[in-house]
Amino acid sequence: MEKALLVTIKLKSEKDNWRLEDITQELEELATTSGAEAADNITYLCDKPTPNFFIGRGKTEEIALLCQEEAIDTVIFSRDLSGTQQRNLEEVIGKKTIDRTQLILDIFARHAKSPEGKMQVELAQLQYLMPRLVGKGIILSRLGGGIGTSGPGEQKLEVDRRRIRKKIDKLKEDLRHFSQHRLTLKKKRKENAIPSVALVGYTNAGKSTLLNALVGAGQFVSETLFTTLDPLSKSLKLPNGENIIISDTVGFLHQLPHHLIEAFKATLEEVVDADLLIHVLDVAHPRVYEHSHAVFEVLKQLQTQDKPVITALNKIDLLDDKIWLDRLLRDFKNPVAISAKSQQNLDKLLQEVQNYFQPRMSLLELTIPHSRMDLIDLFYRQGSVEEIKYLQKGIKVRVRLPNLMAQKVRLELSLDKA
Repeated sequence: MEKALLVTIKLKSEKDNWRLEDITQELEELATTSGAEAADNITYLCDKPTPNFFIGRGKTEEIALLCQEEAIDTVIFSRDLSGTQQRNLEEVIGKKTIDRTQLILDIFARHAKSPEGKMQVELAQLQYLMPRLVGKGIILSRLGGGIGTSGPGEQKLEVDRRRIRKKIDKLKEDLRHFSQHRLTLKKKRKENAIPSVALVGYTNAGKSTLLNALVGAGQFVSETLFTTLDPLSKSLKLPNGENIIISDTVGFLHQLPHHLIEAFKATLEEVVDADLLIHVLDVAHPRVYEHSHAVFEVLKQLQTQDKPVITALNKIDLLDDKIWLDRLLRDFKNPVAISAKSQQNLDKLLQEVQNYFQPRMSLLELTIPHSRMDLIDLFYRQGSVEEIKYLQKGIKVRVRLPNLMAQKVRLELSLDKA
C-alpha cells in the first residue's frame, strides 16, 4: 500500500461552506478508496495559485522534506494542477504527484465494469493526459503500478500524441455506437409511454442500496466512494400497477470537474432524460447541506436543475436527533424520510412517486375482442387492471393506463372496428 501525503488547499476567494478540515476528510476518503494509506496531511490557505507550483516554492520544499522524513510514496493535491505545475512539483519533491482529477479517474478505473464504462474512463484518462505530454519528469516515466495508473492509464505514457489522438477518436466513435443503442431503447420506452425516474445524489448517499431495496437489482454496495459507475435501469411497478423505469447513476462530488462531467455524459444521460429525479441524501452525514448543494451544482451543469424532485432523506436509522430530522423535512423539497438499508418508509416514497405520475394516467372501460389478448397482456404489464370480466361477446376490462398509451389503445380499437 502506497503511503500518501495529502495536500489540502483552499483559496481565500472561494465562497462556499467547505472548511479546510472538511476538504481534507473527503480527500482522505478518496485516497483510501484508491488504495492508499493517508500517512500525513498538510493544509494550505492561499490568496491565489502560483503559475509554477500552485502553492509556491517554499511550501513545495517543505513538502519535499516531509516526504523524505516520512518515506512518502505519493503526494495527493486536493486541487487540479496544470501540466507545468505538476511537472515542477515532481522535480522539486522527487515523488509522484497526483491531483484530484487523476485520483478520481483512478477510482473510476477500478470501479468501471461494463465495456462502455471502461471506454469512458479510458477516454477521460487520455484527455487528461494529452496536455501533460510535455517535458521530462516522473509523470512521463511511469510504467504502471500504484495510484493514478489503474486500468487504461497503465500504458498511456508509452505512446505519443499522435497515437493518443487516434485512440481518442476511436473511443469517441465506439461510445457513439453505445449511445445510439441507448437512444433506440429510450425511443421504445417513449412509444410505450413508460415514465422514467433517476436516482441522483452525492457519492455514498445510498442510491444503490435504495435501488436494491425497491427492485432487488443486486447492485454492489460498499461504504467506499463511487461504488457505482455504470448506470443500471430496472422496471418497477408502483402500488397502482403502473410500470416505471428507475435508474441508478454515478455519485456526484463537491467541485466535480466540469471536463469529467463532459466525459461521463453518456453515464449521466439517464438523469437528463428522466421525468422525475429522486435526490438521495445521507441525513446522518454532518455535511448534508453541502452535499445537497454540490448535487445541484452538477445538475446545473447538466441543465437539469429544474426537473421535478423528490428528496429521499436516507439513513434515518442512524439518526437519534428527531429535531434535526424535523429541520431537514422543512428545508428540502418534497421530502420523504427513509432508510434504504432497513427498508423503512419505502412505501411512502413509492406513494410520492405514484402521486407525481397519477395525472398522467387515464381510466378506460373497454370491451376487448377475444382475439386481442395481446392488449390484455399489455394492460397487466403497463397499467393497473381494476376489473376484468370474460364475457361471450368479448372481455370487459376497467384499466388505468398512461395517457399516451390510452390514446393509442383507443385509436387501435377504433381502427379494428373500422
